[in-house]
Amino acid sequence: MGYLSGSLQSSSNILSFHSTAKWNAHLNASKVTNKLMVIDFNARWCKPCKSMDPVIQDYAARYTDVEFIKIDVDDLMEVSEAFQVQTLPTFLLIKKGKVAARVTGVRKEELQKLIENHRRVIV
Repeated sequence: MGYLSGSLQSSSNILSFHSTAKWNAHLNASKVTNKLMVIDFNARWCKPCKSMDPVIQDYAARYTDVEFIKIDVDDLMEVSEAFQVQTLPTFLLIKKGKVAARVTGVRKEELQKLIENHRRVIV
């Protein structure tokens, strides 16, 4: 089983997790890299989340040095609770296992600015 969601284009580098154990293993492995991870917490029923889908796909194609991940809060409730996600969509920028920034709602420009700033920062 691959991590890529069937609803996303195969050329996309957006990962989708449906298992807390696989997510935890991935998060732990990311702590030793300096790669920026952008996590899109969403839900199938969330209209604002759906409006951000093409934006995230565009950013994933544009920023190939950044890892984009989609997590459905209904599928991985434990993960969304661990990151204190209370509003959808919520985007977390994580570097070396630590949250570097958080964006809630449909705020494309703010998210893009944060991605551009954090992908260059060497920690």
